[in-house]
Order: sequence, then C-alpha cells, then structure tokens
Amino acid sequence: MKRGRLLFWGITGLLLLLPAALAQRPMEFVTTNLQTFADFFKPLVERYQKANAGVMLKWTDLPQNAIQQKVLAGIAAGSPPDAVQMNSDQILELAQQGALLPLNDLLEAKTLGLYQKSSLEAFSYEGKLYGLPDYASTRIVAFNTDILKKAGLDPANTPKTIPGILEWAKIIKDKTGIYGFAPLISGADFLKTFQEAGLPILDAKRQKAVFNSPAHVALLQQYIDLRKKDYFPEDVMRRGFTAAYELYTAGRLGIIIIGPQFMPRLEKDSATVWKATLVAPHPVGAGQVVQASTFAYAVPKGVRDPKAAAALAAWLTNDENQLAFSKRTQTTFPTTIKAAADPYFHSGGNDVNAQARLAAAKTMRLGRDLSVPVPNSAALNKSFKDNLEAAIFGQKTAKQALDDIVKFWNANL
Repeated sequence: MKRGRLLFWGITGLLLLLPAALAQRPMEFVTTNLQTFADFFKPLVERYQKANAGVMLKWTDLPQNAIQQKVLAGIAAGSPPDAVQMNSDQILELAQQGALLPLNDLLEAKTLGLYQKSSLEAFSYEGKLYGLPDYASTRIVAFNTDILKKAGLDPANTPKTIPGILEWAKIIKDKTGIYGFAPLISGADFLKTFQEAGLPILDAKRQKAVFNSPAHVALLQQYIDLRKKDYFPEDVMRRGFTAAYELYTAGRLGIIIIGPQFMPRLEKDSATVWKATLVAPHPVGAGQVVQASTFAYAVPKGVRDPKAAAALAAWLTNDENQLAFSKRTQTTFPTTIKAAADPYFHSGGNDVNAQARLAAAKTMRLGRDLSVPVPNSAALNKSFKDNLEAAIFGQKTAKQALDDIVKFWNANL
C-alpha cells in the first residue's frame, strides 16, 4: 500500500509540474529568408524579453518554401509557432484551409488603424484579417547602360512606360543580339500585369472572373507576338524572375524589373553589371497601381495563447520596429502610416543601392500587393499558368486561353 501511495504522489507531482514546464516553452516567431539580418533580429528578441519579464522569445528563420509546412506541422503536433511571417499568397492559402486565426477579434481597432489600408487588404479574406503587414517592397526598373549604349540608346532618356520599355527591348535585340527585356509574366504574374494596365480580374461583386475581354486579349497578344519573334527569352516564361536575374547578372539582358532589395545582391554577384546599372521608378500604367510584395505576420490555429500571439505580431510590426528594419535593409518600406512617412525614404545616397530605394519610394504610395485572394487559389492559379504558357508558346490563341481560364475560374470560385 505504501508503495502504491508513493507511486500515486509521484505521478501527481509530475502532473503538477507539467504546466510549469509548458510555461517555460518560449514563444516563437518565424521569418522568411531573413537570416542575413540576424544583427537586427537578435537585439529585437532581447528587447522583447526585457520588456516582457519571464517570457522567452525564440526566432526561427526558414526558406520561403518551408514556411507553410512549418505551420501545418506545428498545428498537427499541437505546438505551432506564435507568429509566422509569410507573403500574401501563403497567408491567404492557409486562411482558406482554416489554418490561421482571424486577427480582428484578437486586436483592438485602434491597433489595426496604425497600418496602411492597402496593406491590410492584401491579407484579408472574406471580411477577416489574417496577417499584420510587416514590410513591403515595390519594384523598380534597372537598365544596363553598357548594353543601352551598344544599341545606340540614351541612358539619360530611359522610357517611362511599359510600351516604351517593350520598344527599347526590340531595338536592343535587333541591334545587339542581346535580349532587351524579360517581362515578369510567368505563372499567375500576368494577373498583376492586367491590373497595372487598369484591366479588372473580377467583377464588382468579386464573384466572377472577367479577364477575357477584348482588352485583356489584346494585351496578352502583344506579349505573344513579341515572344514569337524571339524578343523575350523562353526560359523566363517558365522560371520567371530567377531566370531574368541570371541573364541580367551575366550581362545578357538590357532591362529588368526588379525589387530594390536585389541591388546589394547584384553588387556581390556581378560588380561589373552593378556599376553599369541605372535605376528608375517602375512605370505607372492606367491602373495607377504597381505591384508591391508585402509580408505579414499571421497567427496559426492552435497557439497556446491567441491574444498573446497576436500582441507579439503587433509588437513585431509596430512603427518603431518597421522603421528600424527598413533602415537596416535600406531597400524595404514600412506598412504602418507613421513609419512610412519618415523622411528617410525621400533623401540620401548616391550609389545605385540608395538610388534604387529612392526610385521605389516614388511609387510606393501606389504600391499594392496585386495577388488575387480567391477560394481554391492553388487550382485557379495553376489553370492560369498552364493556359497562359499554352498561349505564349503557340498551342492556343490568346482568346482561347483566356476563355478557358475564365470558364475554369467561374466554375470553381
């Protein structure tokens, strides 16, 4: 009997200790491809722990293709990270799967009012907010002045419109044999091209796809014709920006649309091309918007304390931290109203890295994540990608491809 009592009290003691052990498990936030900025995040963790006595904070950085699996595996194991930084496509996809908590019920309206409305919209689905915007980066245009000069073009008078860039692409290819331009139209990126040109994707009620109008067909046909005449490199149609960047760093591409955050990388990858690079703001078309890649912190379903996790996401994305991060990167922009208005984004620097930041700042007010939040996004975007490639490579007409995509979308929205 005595032995039985000892066993009972031993098990009871372990059970009493279990909540304390769980309490020692740190809160965790996950970032995407930001290990380069460890000198920013390590002091950030220390500041949080100092301000929140007794709370341990763990920082994990993962490649972009591992983030969603981290969330889903954590939910399945009953221990998801508290705040996870992802782009809008990833957050909206997980929100549709029911893997994230809506933040509207976890944070006060005054907290949400600190963020730019356009940034919040990028992470909203069916009237609920699933991500607190962290930073944004709009695109710029980079020109290889050595290639421009070989083609007889004036680097001091670069085109200010996409049609102008397409015209220069033809001149560069005709006169030098080097590809002039590689448009970012792989996968579902052409949805962004439509929007920048002022063409709608969905109807006013956001219930039907409408991107098979004569205007949509004509714009796609323009790119098909240029690819057919070999003015665009074939590889870029399938591999997107990665292929374009490889060509540009090799000195085999005259013009590229690029994020300013790639300028320091370009300096390391190809100093010769970096020195020859001139940057300019991204052209603003009829849509009066430009694509801005935006990241945000989401709170996975199943976190131990949803309100504490949401509060952590809000702290990570507050004015002070967003401004400090942008100053550290020198190429990204805050998504809170106050931080985005800081004078830092409108002055300073003469090298191409600083000029890239200033060029991006000129269109940041028009920056919007142009990803299209729709149900069944993975299947819908695959349909778009497959049919677009069929049109680009001559297997379908532009009209047939867009008609087929719209039909599939409207059957699955």
